[in-house]
Formats: sequence, structure tokens, C-alpha cells
Amino acid sequence: MTFTFDPESADCSGALARLGAIGFTEAAVAERLGLEDLNDLQWKAAPIYRQARLAERDPLASAIDLFVLQGALEARELGRLFDPEAQGALVRAGLLARAGAQVRARASVYPVGSRLVVSDHAWVDGGAVPRDQVMYVGTDSRWLARATVRRPVAASLDLCCGSGIHALLAASHAGTATAVDINARAVACTAFNARALRLANLEALQGDLYAPVGDRRFGLITANPPFVPAPAQEVDYRDGGPSGEDVQRRIVEGLPRHLAPGGLAQIVTELGEREGEPLEDRLRLWLGGAPMDVHILRLRVHPAQVYAIGHAVGDDNAAFLASVGRWHANLQAQGYDRVVSVLLAFQWSDDPWTRVDEAVAPSRDAGAEVEALFSAERLARDPSLRDRLQRGRVVLAGPVALLEARALGMRVPPTTQARLAAQAMPVEHILAPLERDLLERLDPGASVADLLAAAASAGIPAQAVMDALVALVHKGLARPA
Repeated sequence: MTFTFDPESADCSGALARLGAIGFTEAAVAERLGLEDLNDLQWKAAPIYRQARLAERDPLASAIDLFVLQGALEARELGRLFDPEAQGALVRAGLLARAGAQVRARASVYPVGSRLVVSDHAWVDGGAVPRDQVMYVGTDSRWLARATVRRPVAASLDLCCGSGIHALLAASHAGTATAVDINARAVACTAFNARALRLANLEALQGDLYAPVGDRRFGLITANPPFVPAPAQEVDYRDGGPSGEDVQRRIVEGLPRHLAPGGLAQIVTELGEREGEPLEDRLRLWLGGAPMDVHILRLRVHPAQVYAIGHAVGDDNAAFLASVGRWHANLQAQGYDRVVSVLLAFQWSDDPWTRVDEAVAPSRDAGAEVEALFSAERLARDPSLRDRLQRGRVVLAGPVALLEARALGMRVPPTTQARLAAQAMPVEHILAPLERDLLERLDPGASVADLLAAAASAGIPAQAVMDALVALVHKGLARPA
């Protein structure tokens, strides 16, 4: 039986406060389970986690077992976790169900940073996923939560809200936070969470994307839409039609009508990629010519055959292989050579640009790093940048890590990759030889006049030096002092 998300049920705020008090945070849960990132959690390893990491049954271990690993607790252990009042509230709300001497959670509690979000379990025991299943807080949800730029806005909008995770987070820096989902259970789940977290500035609306908000505009729009290119529509929160674009295309098409001036839209999704067709061309087409900056952060690339195997299901080997064939045939029918996990950002612009970066998936809050990439792009496009550089100094934007790759047995120059060190979402940059040479001279900083003089003595044209410095600024590795 699925959990009924009734926002008018018993007040669970005290129970969630108790979880916060025992340190039930994303970082603490990951550390306790021996994970670098909670996204690395594996359901099939639940017995190993219990034996190796949760053997000492303190309240944190009990909470992890109950609300993360979907385990059962004896009444005595539950009593050490929650007092009778909190237990009663959880039972009346239907979140806890008694089965003889044991108690199980009928939904999971997901720590996201220091926030707690209730949603359906990540793992369903047997059978098909119910059509109205609410999306659990998974990898994509955490990526978007970590990459969202957290700046004050009058109003935020989260589309395909599911549990409401992104609206719940936005409520801390938005005057009003609006969450929309076509699934009535998702809307109820969001309202349940808002009440449990005592968020008075959050509204949850049922409807098809922008329809419930009319002509309203928002300073922040977030979305984690159904995006999987599936041969059949089986899981509504996941599948985006055969192309994967049925929902996400409509979200992008609606941005010009609903993104406020100065606002920012951020979407986590997957896009099928065809050889010779840049993803940015598709996004520009969906925007319909609207003058917006488009930033694409490529996080992971999944070859078509690997993607098909990862999504196939079957009770036996023959059924599984048949499922692989259906998934791969659909990807071939769409012309997809691969599927790319991306974080997209859109903002209004007087001089629209498109930027594509290769990044490592965010491991913690990276909104400031996203903003720094925007700033680097704008600075590199500033007509006065070269004058500023020539009259001043250039410094590193932060500690830089360099990686040199050589092709074994081949007489080709090594490829140098650079990234800012200690970043939550490191962006990888390929450096030209001159860019690398200059980068190594910028610690702690250098006069551009001195760099030009040294280059002239080595026969390097001043124009080449200035071009390389601008390229380093554009990549966010260097900046004018």
C-alpha cells in the first residue's frame, strides 16, 4: 500500500526536528555509511551497511536504517529514537506502520544538506512502479539542489516538483516558492513537507507545467523533469516519451514567458545526442529566438548501448536481453549515439551567449561556482578587458590543478587539462601550450607588461599573449588583479 501524503494529518515537525537534533544530515549520513557522497548509496548493499556501519545502534544508526535503508526497528529501539509524542504523530500521519513487534517507515526521509524531505521509497519491492509514484530524492535531485544559485528572489517556481525538494530549498531565499506537478500525489507530498518544515511561503499547485501559474514571472525557475528516452511510458516521473523531450522541451519553450528580467532558470536533465548536432542548437530552437544566455554543464556521457543496459529490466536472462533490445532500438530510432547528463542554465541577455563546459558532478553546494562561470563569460566579453589587462596585473582565480596526458607510443604533444582545485563542481579545461606557460607564471600574480616583455624576447607575438590571457579569464582560471 502506498503512503497517503495528507498535509492535514498529524504534525510531524517535532519528529523531523528530532532527526535534525541527532545529526541526520546529508554529510553525516554519508559519513556513517562510509560513502564520499550519498549519491553513491547502493540498495543491494543494505545488509553490508547494517553489518559494517550500523552495528552500533545509536539513534543516528536507527534513523538511517528506518528512513534511508527502508529497514525495520523493534519497539525498544524506536523508543530510543523518538519519544511517545513524536511516535504518535508519525503513526497518525501514516508515516510509520506497525507490523507485530516491528515498525517500518511507509515513506523515506531524505537528508538534503541540512534539510529533510519526505518522499516515496527509492526502492519498490516487486511489481511495477505505481503510475502516481512520487520521485525519490536521487542523484539528479541532489545535483540540481547543489548547483542552484541561491540568491534572494521575489518568487521561485519549481516544475515537475515531485517531493517538492527544490521548492523547499528555494523557500529559504524566495519571497514565495511555488511548486507545480501534474501528479496529485506529488502535490500532496510537497504540501506535506511544507507543513512538516513549517514553511508558510510555499504553495503547491496541481497542473500541467506553467498552466497553474497563468502569466506570472519568477526570479528562479528550477526543474528536474521526466527525461528518459523510453520505448514505453512506464514510470511517469522518469519517462519523457521516446525522445525523452516531451516535457523538457515544453519547459524550455515556456521560459521566455515566465522568467523574470534578471532571473535564472536551472534544469537538470538528460539529452540524447546525435553526431554533428550540438545540444545548444536544439535548446536555441526551443527558446524560439528569445535573447537568453545558455549555459550547458556536461556531467556524464552514456553511450547508447550502456544506457540501454542500465535501464533494461527482466525476471530472467531472456526477458532482460529482450528489454535491452527494445531500449537500444528506441535510441537508434531517435538517432541518439549517446545520452548526456547535463545541468542547464538560462538567463535574459542583451548580448546572448552559449557556453558549454565539461564538469565533474557537484559533490556539495556549487551555486557560487556556477555564478563564477557566468562572471567569467561576461568578463571575457567585456570590450575593455584587454585594456585593463595591458595596464595591470593578472592573478589566478584560485589554486589550479594541472593534469598532463600523453598518448603512449605516439609522437604528439601532451594534452594539459586544468581545473580550479578544491571545487565542489570542478570544470575541466583543455589548455593550449601558451596558456599553460602563462598560467604557471601567474602564481601569485604577474604584470602583463612583464609577461609581454618576456614573450617578446622569446619571439612570441604580443597578440598571442593577449589572446591566451583572455582565454584564461574566459575559462575562469585567471582574472585581472
